[in-house]
Amino acid sequence: MILGAVLILLGLLFLAERVLDFDLGQYGWPLFVIVPGVLLFMAAFAAPPREGVGLAIGGAITVVVGLILAFQNATDLWATWAYAWPLVAPGGVGLGMAIYGAIRGLPDVARDGFRALGLGIVLFVAFGLFFEGVIGLSGDPFLVGSDVLPVALIGLGAVVLVGGLLRSRRT
Repeated sequence: MILGAVLILLGLLFLAERVLDFDLGQYGWPLFVIVPGVLLFMAAFAAPPREGVGLAIGGAITVVVGLILAFQNATDLWATWAYAWPLVAPGGVGLGMAIYGAIRGLPDVARDGFRALGLGIVLFVAFGLFFEGVIGLSGDPFLVGSDVLPVALIGLGAVVLVGGLLRSRRT
C-alpha cells in the first residue's frame, strides 16, 4: 500500500511538472531526499519500539537534510552548511526521538529527544550568529560595528551568571 501511494504521489508530481511548466530537476530535487526520509520515519511505527526509534532517527535526519538542501537550493546560500549541521545532528536525532517517543508513549525517549533538538537549535543559532554576524559568510556581518554585539554579550553573560548562581544555591 505504501509503495502504491508513493507511486501515485510521484505520478502526480511529474504530472504537475508538465502541466504547470515547473522544472522539477532544478527546484524539486530535494524531494528525492525528503520523501525517502518520510518513508523511513513512517516505517519506524511498523517496527518494534527498540528498532523503531532507530528508524525514526534515521528518517528524521534524512528529512532535515532534505529540508536544508531545499532551503539552500531556493536561496542559493550553500555556505550555510558551515553552521546548519547542528540541525542534522543533534537536531534531527532529537526530532526523530521526540516525535517517536511522543507518539509511541515513551516519555524518556521523547524527553531525551527534546533535549537533543534544543541543543541542535541552540548550536545552530550560536554558529549562525558567529558565521553571519561576525564573519559575514553570506554577506556583510551584521554584528560587528553595531550596538547589537555588546548588548547580546551583556545579556548572554547575565544569563550565564544567573544560571551559575541558581545552581550554586541548590548545592
